[in-house]
Amino acid sequence: MGTLIVAEKPSVALRIAISLSDGKQKKISKGRASYYTFEKGGKKMYVAAAVGHLFTLKQTGKEYRYPVFEIDWAPSYAVGKNSLYTKEYLDVLIAVSKDCDSFINACDFDIEGTVIGTNIIKELTKKSVKDLAKTSLRMKYSTTTTKDLQESYASLMPLDINNFYAGETRHKLDWLWGINFSRALTSAIGYSIARAPLSIGRVQGPTLAMLSKREIEISEFKPRPFWRITAMLKDVEFVNLRGDMFEKELAANAYAETSRNKDKVHVESIEVNEEYKRPFPPFDLTSLQLEASRALHMDPSLTLSLAQSLYERSYISYPRTSSQKLPQSLGLPKIIEDISKNAEYTGIASMLLKEHRFKPVEGKKVDEAHPSVFPTGEMPKALSPQEAKLYDLITRRFLACFAPDAKVSRMKVTASAGAEKYSASGMHIMESGWLDYYKYARLEDKALPEFIEGELLKTEIINLKPLETQPPRRYAKAGVISELEKRGLGTKATRASIIDTLFKRNYIEGTSIKVTSFGLSVYNALLHNCSMIIDETTTRKLEDDMELISKGKKTEEEVISEGKAMLVEALGIFDKNKDEIGKEMKVSFTQTTILGICPKDSGNLIIRKSRFGKQFVACSNYPKCTNTYPLPQNAKIEPSGRVCEYCKTPIIKVIRRARRPFEMDLDPNCITKDEMKKAIEQRNIAKAAKEESAKATATEIAGASKSTKASKADNANVKTKAKQRSKPKPKKAPSKSRNIRKPKVSE
Repeated sequence: MGTLIVAEKPSVALRIAISLSDGKQKKISKGRASYYTFEKGGKKMYVAAAVGHLFTLKQTGKEYRYPVFEIDWAPSYAVGKNSLYTKEYLDVLIAVSKDCDSFINACDFDIEGTVIGTNIIKELTKKSVKDLAKTSLRMKYSTTTTKDLQESYASLMPLDINNFYAGETRHKLDWLWGINFSRALTSAIGYSIARAPLSIGRVQGPTLAMLSKREIEISEFKPRPFWRITAMLKDVEFVNLRGDMFEKELAANAYAETSRNKDKVHVESIEVNEEYKRPFPPFDLTSLQLEASRALHMDPSLTLSLAQSLYERSYISYPRTSSQKLPQSLGLPKIIEDISKNAEYTGIASMLLKEHRFKPVEGKKVDEAHPSVFPTGEMPKALSPQEAKLYDLITRRFLACFAPDAKVSRMKVTASAGAEKYSASGMHIMESGWLDYYKYARLEDKALPEFIEGELLKTEIINLKPLETQPPRRYAKAGVISELEKRGLGTKATRASIIDTLFKRNYIEGTSIKVTSFGLSVYNALLHNCSMIIDETTTRKLEDDMELISKGKKTEEEVISEGKAMLVEALGIFDKNKDEIGKEMKVSFTQTTILGICPKDSGNLIIRKSRFGKQFVACSNYPKCTNTYPLPQNAKIEPSGRVCEYCKTPIIKVIRRARRPFEMDLDPNCITKDEMKKAIEQRNIAKAAKEESAKATATEIAGASKSTKASKADNANVKTKAKQRSKPKPKKAPSKSRNIRKPKVSE
């Protein structure tokens, strides 16, 4: 009998097979799925792959109701059509397992990888989780390099059963909360109105609450006026030390005092401080997503996907880590030496090797399972442009951790104009240090010109700037991930997907995340009537409990029982207030967008739909006012808040998928439409001329091609005839005469 090694992805299965067999593995394909065989230590070895989760949770009954608590694991292909492709991989694993008596879970060493691999081995052996420990082991590795995989196999561990229990608990609680509250929400508003099932989850709810609170802060924000005074000295802007002044009279007096003394500004003090700036620590997943968003404008979900691809190809370490540590056991000098062979990093890596700089700057975060994200030293090949950018970011950050500190000089100059004091600050980079290694750092050299203490200066420009306080900024996606981590909500691997779900449900929109009216109605309905669903303390309590399961301090049964009790309590409150929840949510379905004021009777112009489903604009005072305007179809219409100076109708913004948004007024007969028509006609004429020119060119090329071909054919014919004439004519073969008997003359 043999040993089956279960990998999480096909690409990793191949890496494992190559590493453990010294490249002598044999590949056997079964449709889209395949497995590898080889001999090791006198035993038959098999390596086969999953494609993520081959099993998922499913309600044991088919009744669409809530609450529902009867769930069990089932093959993913049997639960959803989108997972049908997983059947081939499970079938291969089942077939191969018949020749095996021992199993190794070689899926990613995290809770998800543990759940994936353990569920597969449990299905293959038909044994309980506790009994699996007798026949199964675990591989732990942080990179898919040959060295790490061989070392991992040489030091196999027992199955991490507690991690499986923690992961299974998370899956079950997430499923129970998600399915029950989603069904409850849908039933509250009515499926006929919602037209699709609504959703809310254990982490999704608190995340929506966090974003909604920010949205409400922004909408309720009332700006306060304030004034700021600046003065220019030697082309440097000095700011009044009073800061932002919220009393206009105080600002006016300060401005007057400065103006009276503008020709005798006295430099009072000059402070110069030198300081060292340490390199940034290496990346954990969250800091990688934040930095890729800032420096590369990369979506956090894309960052994780690209990092996973780089990891599976052995170019970087495991990306789903919370660590900012680089232990010496990784062989850091060897990694730097290998990176130096890449021409892109030869210069900076060679400096580290020359100076024996092998002790990195590290951050505070620790992950017991994995180190921080780092390049393995393997030479990357055939990277996509986005993969190349992310690899460069990770590699430069890694190398910068070993580089010397940067040295900067900070200068602060204080000056007075009468009784008013001003200051300006600057910074000069004296020694660039690690900044030469990490080109993505934001540290600008803003040195001040020379100032002498006690000198008198003149200022020609004094500005009294009227300003207003600004509302809180909306979150970007990377910012939400960072905030969720601070609050202990979700996991490093799931936070990006939770935000993606909120987008899919139309709860939020935009790169600068705005909560939609529908998202706010869901939040408000739950806040007023069943706040437990969106309360982050409830979620955090369960998160802490699951951590205790992985440490063996709590059991799966205890935490699930506690989670179910919370769920029952919350559903009881929900059902009690179900009608009110439905009413509040229905408002968002019946609300209409006001585009502006009707020029005929001052009613509200709103979007309506005809019985044929076409959208148009009508006055809210219909039937008293029958004023209507056509609208572009299959487009999102937003008010601009402005009115056309010619026709006095509102100007709207038209947004279509895969096209640039544009603005227009509502009156189809407005003079501006003539200009639009002319512009469109000119574009069409130009386009037609371009197409005609292209056709003519194509015809010309085709004609030339035909002419060339004909010429070549003629030349070929001439040459052929000439050859034929020059050749001696072949002698005709003698014809075979027929033996015809002449008739005999009779005697």
